[in-house]
Amino acid sequence: MTPLGTQLIARIGRTGPISIGDYMADCLMHPQHGYYATRDPFGAAGDFITAPEISQMFGELIGLSLAQSWQDQGAPAQFTLAELGPGRGTLMADILRATKSVTGFHAALSVHFVETSPVLRKAQAAAVADAIWHNDATTLPDQPLWLVANEFFDALPIRQFVRDADGWRERMVGVSDGALMLGLSAAAPIDLLAHRLDDTKDGDLVEHCTALPGIVQQLSDKIERFGGAGLIIDYGDWVSLGDTLQALCAHEMVDPLAQPGLADLTAHVDFAAIAANAAPAKFSRLTPQGVFLERLGITQRAQKLAQLLSGDALDAHIKAHRRLTHPSEMGDLFKVIALYPSNATPPPGLDP
Repeated sequence: MTPLGTQLIARIGRTGPISIGDYMADCLMHPQHGYYATRDPFGAAGDFITAPEISQMFGELIGLSLAQSWQDQGAPAQFTLAELGPGRGTLMADILRATKSVTGFHAALSVHFVETSPVLRKAQAAAVADAIWHNDATTLPDQPLWLVANEFFDALPIRQFVRDADGWRERMVGVSDGALMLGLSAAAPIDLLAHRLDDTKDGDLVEHCTALPGIVQQLSDKIERFGGAGLIIDYGDWVSLGDTLQALCAHEMVDPLAQPGLADLTAHVDFAAIAANAAPAKFSRLTPQGVFLERLGITQRAQKLAQLLSGDALDAHIKAHRRLTHPSEMGDLFKVIALYPSNATPPPGLDP
């Protein structure tokens, strides 16, 4: 058992089973043993690869979409360019490089990162000069906000509930024979799931991200008041149904309870929950990542870059384009939704 697992077993022995949300929070952000607090998990040497690490095209096109949105809203003379969960800073570096030629864009922006990991903050500082860090989105400046959140919401802790005839039973993490195990709480009505009674049946499992509504509402309020847009890109679907909790270590799927603190834990994003909390701002139509990138011209950009490549580099480039856009890879699994002011249009690549 890992050091964090030993601590969790002792804690559960003292106070009883904990929610999956509490388990995820400790596994990911425990100050001494948490996954994100202690390592850089990205890239071939880490545990997973995100879209910005696959190809520069991803960040370039997102940057141009945000810059066009900024122009469409009158090119405010001062604005926040923010990223939630910015990884190594690769995506923001690509955004900044792609938008250098947009007149006035760089002179008007200040870069802000929402990041709590000291290890990743160091990598971000090396990638992007003069960034300002925040522990959460509440302290972002009160001014126009253009923002991207790529694979941010999938890492937020979730709770899981199973429906039965007597209400909902919460899935809990307990201990049996000295090992962590999953079990169910007693059945009870759950107010936050009252709206799911119409689209579920006995035995169905639904997931709820406790932090998501507050974060979306904070961003929505700022975007509606001051202008801007927020691009949210993640894997998931319109509503949560079924167990999507997963753990990844060294690019392999592992048991979520097997290596606490050493494996990445994520769950699919419930985009309907984002939309439900988007007011007072508006939200765009949910769009597959592949469609979004194609609308922004990724194939044309790929063809232009391919002219400069040959051999293994060309093969890797072609595979990267396919991985980002093809329906059988990230193209359909990942979705895009935007928040934008009620008096504006969504960023390019998305429909109202």
